[in-house]
Amino acid sequence: MKEILIANTKGGCGKTTLATNLAGYFANLGHTVAFTDLDRQQSATDWLARRPASAAHIHLTNHKSPDKAQVKNIDWHIVDSPGGFKDEKLFSAIKSADCILVPIQPSAFDMGATEDFLNLIVEEKAIRKQKTFVGLVGMRVNARANAALKLTSFMEQANFPVLTSLRNAQCYVTAAELGVSIFDMRASQVAQDILQWQALIDWVMDVQ
Repeated sequence: MKEILIANTKGGCGKTTLATNLAGYFANLGHTVAFTDLDRQQSATDWLARRPASAAHIHLTNHKSPDKAQVKNIDWHIVDSPGGFKDEKLFSAIKSADCILVPIQPSAFDMGATEDFLNLIVEEKAIRKQKTFVGLVGMRVNARANAALKLTSFMEQANFPVLTSLRNAQCYVTAAELGVSIFDMRASQVAQDILQWQALIDWVMDVQ
């Protein structure tokens, strides 16, 4: 089992969008996917409740023992964390994870909060010793806007791999409303968006 933690102390930065679509990708490959929703708002839990019976199944699990409590032979465990996630709970989740994806939106508020978060997590031994890997993901990015250039510059100076930037597209809104991922949608509708995911997916699958 490989565990992926989606984390950033900044709320509203796209953690649930990243987590649900990543879970949908692996489920569509036929892998057994466990999903833990740590956010008080339970947006991902509501998304799973809306998920059609015809879609590839994703298991909602208990964070403490997903492989023993509800699902056996898990391939991927996706953990969606809340905003303000810190202290012992954060470091416990980091120790458990094989890798961490940090979503960042192109705004001064998001970049400032993310800088503080990255400074915090590098104090964790698992990250310092490269037992847990960290990758950065731009969210809701308009490539033509000046803010996108500032975000790119910020991520490149953060000393962590920059995996991809995902555009601000209606397909993510539609997918959330329907309880699906973009990987459950018609390929012709999301071709550009799926291309943006490829480098992220390659990195996650290569993490040992």
